[in-house]
Amino acid sequence: MLNRLVRFLICSVLLVEPVAGQVPDTAKLNRYFRALDSTRQFIGSVAIARKGVVLYTAQAGFSDVAHHTRPDSNTSYRIGSISKMFTTVLLFKAIDQHLVELGTTLDKFFPAIANAPQITISDMLSHRSGIRNFTDDPSYVSWNTKPVSEDSLLARITRGRSVFPPGTKAAYSNSNFVLLGMILSRVFRQPYRVLLEEKIVRPLHLAHTYYGKTISPADNEAYSYHADGEWKIEAETDMSVPGAAGAVVSTPADLVRFADALFNGVLLPAADLEKMETVKEGYGRGLFAVPFYNRTGYGHDGSIDGFRSVLYHFADGDISIAVTANGVAMNTNDISIVLLSAAYQLPFSMPDFHVPALTASDLELYTGTYRSAQLPMKITVTSNGKSITAQATAQAPFPLVPMGNDRFSFTPAGIFIEFQPGEHTMILKQGVGVYNFSRE
Repeated sequence: MLNRLVRFLICSVLLVEPVAGQVPDTAKLNRYFRALDSTRQFIGSVAIARKGVVLYTAQAGFSDVAHHTRPDSNTSYRIGSISKMFTTVLLFKAIDQHLVELGTTLDKFFPAIANAPQITISDMLSHRSGIRNFTDDPSYVSWNTKPVSEDSLLARITRGRSVFPPGTKAAYSNSNFVLLGMILSRVFRQPYRVLLEEKIVRPLHLAHTYYGKTISPADNEAYSYHADGEWKIEAETDMSVPGAAGAVVSTPADLVRFADALFNGVLLPAADLEKMETVKEGYGRGLFAVPFYNRTGYGHDGSIDGFRSVLYHFADGDISIAVTANGVAMNTNDISIVLLSAAYQLPFSMPDFHVPALTASDLELYTGTYRSAQLPMKITVTSNGKSITAQATAQAPFPLVPMGNDRFSFTPAGIFIEFQPGEHTMILKQGVGVYNFSRE
């Protein structure tokens, strides 16, 4: 459910084309995930599939840290905004049944929302509605763990101001997909959770995919955590809050099967998929374009509480990868690169998480105020001689934990920063977003 503004390249260097169709180097992948496990960098599960066949799965860490419960391939995780891919499929099914159109305007359902007569279904699917993202509300963390009625959630979204005229630009907003879920329930006359089950889960035999509830380890569901020396449990967002924007629960194996069905015409006709993959200002309809070397894939990432997730499909090689993490102390983009590299028989290196001791003079190299042309804010980095803290414009300060080689993290928000002190610059990464900053 994190705000997403920009999608950048996962990798940008072209390599010689490998021979597709081979089995990934599972022994090396196993060593990689053992390294992440032993250094407490990642807890969760991953999968690689080709042509709908799962070639590799791995799990690391614990699904329940307090009871030292290890996950298995059937352990379910909250997938956050990957839910938007499921919602988009359901929307196109409604369109194909002539229940709505891409050009249907929001005033047909929710006339009280600002600019509703000018906002189309298409605008909402591609984050071009201008509807304020309700999870950006400073009060959000004070109520997101409590059950909320649809009327109450609708009222919160309705009270939010429009941030730009519809269709004029794009800005990520969970409000769009919460409203789309409500629209689906109205036009199909069934709850979203029933539509998910009947139109996607059951036809694809996704045994471990469903609308979320209170987390239950007894049902092989994972709790989520953030890294703070040790894994500390996160509070649970009540699933009535994210709804169609982020309430789906799944496994990596189910997710890659879903991706295979979507991108190979099982769930939707080719014309619908083409509309989903049409990207403007960084956003498709319920999808993002994801470059990897000279290839372009499509998919989505997700973030809710301590969970981080990724689902990407590349038509070149018919490759799908999925990551469902319930705790990370590293950038999940690095894991995606490793999975895709293994799938395409490309080299990848084993991680080195050695963290050198930093002196006060070392830390001073990173301090200063940084500005980015990509984001409307500054980040000020300060040092107390023992550690450094970052603070974005109009936001609370947050500690940066050293990861080695000028790299730092703030894992509760999935933020990773790489300083380049010799150039007076830094790179901030969140999800697969990459933002370049220069020191003033």
